Amino acid sequence: MNAKNLIQRLSCAVTGARDLEPLHEVKRVPVFMGCVHSPVSQDVVADMCWCISRSSGLIQLSSLIPLDILYPESHGSGGVGRLWDTHHKAFAKYLARLHPKSVLEIGGAHGILSREYKAHDQIPWTIIEPNPSPVEGCDAHYIEAFFDESFSFARPVDTVVHSHVFEHVYEPNDFMRNLAGYMEVGNHLVFSLPNLQRMLEKKYTNCLNFEHTVFLTEPYIEFLLTKYGFRLIDKEYFLEEHSVFYVAKRDPSVIPMKLSNDLYECNRQLYKDFIDYHSSLIGKLNKKVADTHRPVYLFGAHIFSQYLIVNGLSTGKIVSILDNDANKEGKRLYGTNLLVQSPKVLRGVSSPIVILKAGIYNAEVKEDILTNINVNATFLE
Repeated sequence: MNAKNLIQRLSCAVTGARDLEPLHEVKRVPVFMGCVHSPVSQDVVADMCWCISRSSGLIQLSSLIPLDILYPESHGSGGVGRLWDTHHKAFAKYLARLHPKSVLEIGGAHGILSREYKAHDQIPWTIIEPNPSPVEGCDAHYIEAFFDESFSFARPVDTVVHSHVFEHVYEPNDFMRNLAGYMEVGNHLVFSLPNLQRMLEKKYTNCLNFEHTVFLTEPYIEFLLTKYGFRLIDKEYFLEEHSVFYVAKRDPSVIPMKLSNDLYECNRQLYKDFIDYHSSLIGKLNKKVADTHRPVYLFGAHIFSQYLIVNGLSTGKIVSILDNDANKEGKRLYGTNLLVQSPKVLRGVSSPIVILKAGIYNAEVKEDILTNINVNATFLE
């Protein structure tokens, strides 16, 4: 993708400070983290350029992909798997503690949260989402749009909800300002987002990418909440490194907080450790694959595989990409020549090797394959 087509971020996405310095660059990264039927010749790639604010320590992408290119369709994230199912149920239960009378959900593409909430109460539920893909059982009202400063809604709403949306927002400062402008004093804001701090510490490749363009960890979230008149009421962790649940109340009397002075050094070192780890890992994986005569598969038709490949993982001996999402089967992982198959293809395969670097989902994937598909599978983790 030509640099002139990219959106340039010139100042810190949280504080607005114009003190960004280069941190790391990854060349020719696929801009879509999904699967397609189209030929490889139509794939778009761009350089992924990370920077860091000297004053806030916020890691952020300096060149952003236009939204219509980044999200040509929903890629299904958050809709498949036992762990995601557990998350949605837990977050619905968390929300139910507040007994909301009506909900506006921002970015609830599949509507799973609204469906799960029906186990607690039947309330008016509206979803504003640019790419609706409602699941069976979702009867929420959809508004096909982005939430921005121009949004208005005639129906009364006492609670605004978003789940795994905040980390996708290009301008979190503007997003919070728009929320403050839309919500009435006393209304609740309830949201879930990935625990990016733990994810980067654990070296998960789905932490920072073209969709997660800001290292939006707890200090920055709480800074933005107080900056725009939201009082933090509650915070709860869902598993050690999956998500953080928040409840905040619209309260203009809250005192804005300041960011710690040590975030720059801490975040810079954390990112360096992430890069060094993957440089070493990919070298080891390539050697193991080169030395084996057994069939090799790569799990994860998503950023998990794209990141490894674009950073040097050799694909010559990889049979296919494995993924549990049936909607991806038979398609090609964008940015690669590899087709997607169900892990069930491992049945009957003699001693297959599976490269498995799917973050927090590793244990779930490994257990399913060994228990239900092929007990003789070996995993490179």
